Amino acid sequence: MDMDINWLAIVAASILPLVTGFIWYNPKVFGTAWMKETGMTEEKAKTMNPAKTYGLAVVFAFLIAFMIWPTVFFGGSPEDPHGTEPFMTFKHGALHGAMLALFIVLPVFATNALFEMKSAKYVLINVGYWVVTMALMGGIINAWT
Repeated sequence: MDMDINWLAIVAASILPLVTGFIWYNPKVFGTAWMKETGMTEEKAKTMNPAKTYGLAVVFAFLIAFMIWPTVFFGGSPEDPHGTEPFMTFKHGALHGAMLALFIVLPVFATNALFEMKSAKYVLINVGYWVVTMALMGGIINAWT
């Protein structure tokens, strides 16, 4: 069982949230609904510092990817541990990424949304994005060995 971290996979997975976000938050997908639910306006969006926002987004995504790595490679049973051939698939990594999103991101977003008095639609749009994104991240990290 090779436990060396594939840094290229981690970096690729770190860029992925920008790609999925570009699609997910496009006005033709969930962008318009997201803007309405968050109170974001076109004018406010134009005041964003792109270097800071996208730069930090990649740094934060790197932290997520770095924590997905041990999740997909460690575990299983002593007879059939993760990190061995039957588990080295995109599907296995995607399952772990999605589970992390459902069991960590969902409770965090939902708790914040309760206190911020945000709608369930707000939670579903954002958590849906992270479930899809983290599933893809886990798939890339696990399959790219």
